[in-house]
Amino acid sequence: MGKQILEIGRTASFAKTITEYDIYTFAGVTGDFNSVHINEEEAKKSAFGRRIAHGMLTGGLISAVLGNKLPGEGTVYLEQNLRFTAPVYIGDTCTASVTVMDVLNQEKGIYRLETKVANQNGQTVLEGYAVVKYK
Repeated sequence: MGKQILEIGRTASFAKTITEYDIYTFAGVTGDFNSVHINEEEAKKSAFGRRIAHGMLTGGLISAVLGNKLPGEGTVYLEQNLRFTAPVYIGDTCTASVTVMDVLNQEKGIYRLETKVANQNGQTVLEGYAVVKYK
């Protein structure tokens, strides 16, 4: 059986509401205990005025799409470009979307995918692209 060719324009998404538990768990796993994420009083003094989610926590939602939906099981990251465009706060519902942009190497199953995360108001909070190998 040959490799599945992903069609340009195909898209998939995953939504999650970001919780305080998510932020503390991410801090524990990564060791990133920056006060803007875990200390409300210190975060009030920041440019955001309150605690925000880690950028890479938000970016991790893209990984959920890649590994579970598009391309799916067996996908391997080769590259990820991210641009953070707005903060994510506790209680925000973020939707990560992935769209097939280019087939870079059909024989090896390498694709470039547009990646984006938007909040519940439709505001883009993260954008970029991924290069992946699929099966």
